Amino acid sequence: MTFSFPSGFTPTKRIAVISIIVGVIAGFGALLFYEGLKWATAFFMGYLLQYAYPQEGQSMAVISQWSQPHSLVLLLPVMIVGSLISGILVTRLAPEAEGDGTDAAFRAFHTTGRIRKRIPILKAVTSILTISTGGSAGREGPAAQIAGGFGSMVADMMGLSPKERRIALTTGIGAGIGTIFKAPLGGAVLAAEVLYTRDFESEAIVPAFIASVIGYAIFGFFEGYAPVFALIPLTWTVEQIPLFLLLGVLCAAFGILFITVYHWSSDRFSSLFKAYNIPRYLMPVAGALLLGAFVICLALVSPDAETLGLAGMGTGYGFDQLMLYSLLPLAVVLLLPFVKIIATSLTLGSGGSGGVFAPGLTIGAAVGAALGIFLHVAFPAYVPVETIPVFVVVGMISLFGAVAKAPISVLIMVVEMVGSITILIPAMAAVAVSHILTGEKGIFRDQVPTRAQSGAHRGEYDRETLEGIFVRDAMTPKDMVISVSPTDDPEKVVHLMTTTGHTGFPVIENGRLVGMITNRDVSAMRVMDKTCPGIHEGMTSPPFVIHPDDTLEAALEIMVGHGFDHLPVVRKELPETLVGFLTRTDILRTYVQASHLLACKKEHPEESGGSL
Repeated sequence: MTFSFPSGFTPTKRIAVISIIVGVIAGFGALLFYEGLKWATAFFMGYLLQYAYPQEGQSMAVISQWSQPHSLVLLLPVMIVGSLISGILVTRLAPEAEGDGTDAAFRAFHTTGRIRKRIPILKAVTSILTISTGGSAGREGPAAQIAGGFGSMVADMMGLSPKERRIALTTGIGAGIGTIFKAPLGGAVLAAEVLYTRDFESEAIVPAFIASVIGYAIFGFFEGYAPVFALIPLTWTVEQIPLFLLLGVLCAAFGILFITVYHWSSDRFSSLFKAYNIPRYLMPVAGALLLGAFVICLALVSPDAETLGLAGMGTGYGFDQLMLYSLLPLAVVLLLPFVKIIATSLTLGSGGSGGVFAPGLTIGAAVGAALGIFLHVAFPAYVPVETIPVFVVVGMISLFGAVAKAPISVLIMVVEMVGSITILIPAMAAVAVSHILTGEKGIFRDQVPTRAQSGAHRGEYDRETLEGIFVRDAMTPKDMVISVSPTDDPEKVVHLMTTTGHTGFPVIENGRLVGMITNRDVSAMRVMDKTCPGIHEGMTSPPFVIHPDDTLEAALEIMVGHGFDHLPVVRKELPETLVGFLTRTDILRTYVQASHLLACKKEHPEESGGSL
């Protein structure tokens, strides 16, 4: 069924109505998902395992009464059942629901703007199964995909334009995340920031404000409006700012470790199951088995080691709360970042359903807590015990803000989640450092650098202008192109990427163009542990090419259609002879220059001589 707006509705009114509808859906959708997760966790962890698990928001007196499971004998069966059902549902019905889910929502935004109607329900069910049975994952990925999916359904029902459809989708993403974490401002900003590594989806900010506030109001009416985490009074001084800068450096290092292990695990699971032709629905089961065995082995070592293993399971928010109260042993805090990285990589890397936000916060919280405790022991007068929780909160912000490439929105969200603006200054210092040091490395693979690389904004280029510009006028000439040889080592390509900032190079052999090598190709080779003498096994061959006399419109169609950022330029009569290199940046720069000249011609025709 399709509904339509009254004929007199302006675009602004249309967007406002869309935002209200998406906000209502996000509020009730987040509520149902949250309640389902709460009851399922109480059943699997509380009833079956007899585990009095710690929970976020509990007072110090209540949370200090948490206790370990009476026996972990049922842990493996519980995790196997949850991961098996989740794996079957995902594999058979909704491959997009695999893993974090946020990347799938980003991919939908940058391509078709559509999320299939079955995804919201299936993502909710599979995520509840994964998290409640002990998988290390968070609530934000599911909330984003659930609300974004409903936003896509609204777009279908109301016959929205492509631009309105994408606004509905990204507004749903922000409203879903902002609602589930009671952080409406941060969620709204996240909707605009997290789609890109270096840009903002500015049109989505105001609609996301409306939707997030409505979703938050609905969710809070049933669940309360108190912040997610309970805090004791926080204390810090300006003299401690250098210490928070140091925390930013540590969070950058652990952030890069998290990204590397997480992506390696994901690629490794996929390649192994494909190589041995093992049914893909068993992949989450393998991850759950490894994680369950890991936790059980830790439990056999000591009570503290068992606490460490339990902290690696689930969302981790209860253990974040314990760290805010300084109630975890130092040994647990020191090792928790590594354990949580391993647990999350096993759960989500194997295809378990859930988000990376919560694990990222726990890793950052543990890094901050460890540094705070160490500094307190070494310099008790300079870093009193009251300052340790500040390091915990700042660690959350610094680490995940950097790995998500969304420092501003994560900063705002965590401030809302802890209900204290007093940590804003040290958090700003730390997240700025960690964001800079992590560079272009991010946890989400389907983020794109800027709007220019997004298929959602493909229509922003004027086709007539692009059809009037030839590739030869925009390309980098051959003598300025950096090329590599098929026998070059992959590490040489990595070094070139690091030093030049380029992400792809033409491969030349005896003067002939034989392929293209990109950062994704090199990453795939590393995952497969190839020991080949050169890059020839990983390069794309034969490469897609463009000709000097083709238009930029034709070049951009190839790039967008195949997800490329660069094209080798060859002559039609000499298809293996490189004459230049064309990137999306070249197209954008030349397009802007041509548009500027065209505007000048229209304003001052007497000065333009009648031509560009």
